[in-house]
Amino acid sequence: MKILVTGGAGFIGSHVADAYIAAGHEVAILDDFSTGSEANVNSEAKVLRLDVRNKEGVAAAVAAFRPEVVNHHAAQSEVPKSVADPGFDAMVNVVGGLNVLKASVEAGARKVIFSSTGGALYGEPDVIPADEDHPVRPLSPYGTSKVCFEAYLGTFHRTYGLEYTVLRYANIYGPRQDFHAEEGRVIAIFASRMIAGQPLTIDGDGEQARDMLHVADVAVANIHALYRGGGGTYHISTGIPVTINELFRKLAILTDYRL
Repeated sequence: MKILVTGGAGFIGSHVADAYIAAGHEVAILDDFSTGSEANVNSEAKVLRLDVRNKEGVAAAVAAFRPEVVNHHAAQSEVPKSVADPGFDAMVNVVGGLNVLKASVEAGARKVIFSSTGGALYGEPDVIPADEDHPVRPLSPYGTSKVCFEAYLGTFHRTYGLEYTVLRYANIYGPRQDFHAEEGRVIAIFASRMIAGQPLTIDGDGEQARDMLHVADVAVANIHALYRGGGGTYHISTGIPVTINELFRKLAILTDYRL
């Protein structure tokens, strides 16, 4: 199967591309490398160096490759950046995403798999863990842009018959994660500083809980989504919350951290 992975040079997208290639699929990666890395790119993947905001460029690249499935991971993924510049966030996550959707339809793609988010959609959830039917009430432009694109997927399905699956990720960790990013990388940040013997800061009392999932499990979910989950929205998570204090204690043991 021919699969296009947007954002395929990034932390999560590169692992998804690797999994597709390992499963025998032909993969092209579309990425502008603004946050992704050349080192993450599988040597067997075709590389399309493009910004998703480049409407004509995206349309031409997708038409030339003619994928059966488009896996859309390209995104502005930092909540603080979305607050500082919501227009840029919307241009990448909504307008850029629409460029990918329109190009997918025009190239005859069967399906789009979308990497959405769990934590940024629900605001202060009524129950923990929240399920997929929990009301969405995002507190940031980033969360709003993800909700908006999910709605567009439904519109494109009804209008053009384009199949889709939405995967709402928990907090993902693992190899290739950028621990210099502004937020959401607690395991990478803790581990890197513990190994270096540097001090750590825990905000609040440390009892705030997160659902942490290894990136390899995310890649498996994206394999299954090639053939299943049409029209569905699914949490990709463990369903088991872990506190920041628990993470600290476990990582301190693993790294023999003392300060």
